[in-house]
Amino acid sequence: MTRTTGKSYFWMGCRNSIPFVFVAGPFGLLFGVLATEAGLNLVEIMTFTMTVFAGAAQLTALQLLREEAPTLIILASALAVNLRIAMYSASLTPYLGAAPLWQRSLAAYFTVDQSYALSIVRFELEPGMTTKQRMAYFFGTNSLVAPVWYTMTLTGALVGTRVPDSFALDFAVPIAFLAMIGPMLRTPAHVVAALVAIATSILAVGIPYNLGLLVAGTAGMIAGARTEVVLARRGVTS
Repeated sequence: MTRTTGKSYFWMGCRNSIPFVFVAGPFGLLFGVLATEAGLNLVEIMTFTMTVFAGAAQLTALQLLREEAPTLIILASALAVNLRIAMYSASLTPYLGAAPLWQRSLAAYFTVDQSYALSIVRFELEPGMTTKQRMAYFFGTNSLVAPVWYTMTLTGALVGTRVPDSFALDFAVPIAFLAMIGPMLRTPAHVVAALVAIATSILAVGIPYNLGLLVAGTAGMIAGARTEVVLARRGVTS
């Protein structure tokens, strides 16, 4: 059945995002619990999660807060973790750039790993989609995940330390990123960037305040970019 309306694409985005709901729930719950353990009150936790809306950056900042890292290190680390969002935005601009300003502003807020991963794949598979259809699909990918994230963060904040360790909520973090990154490793440059970042993060694990992640991310981006240059010189399509 051919989908031609914005509403159809919105519901398609909803359906495609369902697997991420089962990750966003535990992820949000984990953040709420850890934030409570770190000494944040309910208002601070919900303000944090609703203004930032970036799980990886939130957990990074929270971990550094727990380690009593300097404020400058916390801000720099959270910003570095979220720099990938700038790359996501640049990648989505050719597809969503013609939308009205208010829609683009909302899209900027809701641009996260899962919405980008689902959207960019769909847009590449269906290049004939209109801007309205693309935007509808993009918002559809967040229509379930965002409310679950907010609700489960609130639940975690209210429950606090009463969640048993046996629940192992922290499993959600690596599973979420594996689920999103795996389908996106479509070119040699992507694979090289991921492998270099992984190897560097392991070697740099001893750097204080988790700054090894910044080093690993930088190394991965450099390796990926260099791979694309080398392949282009050899006439290989990456």
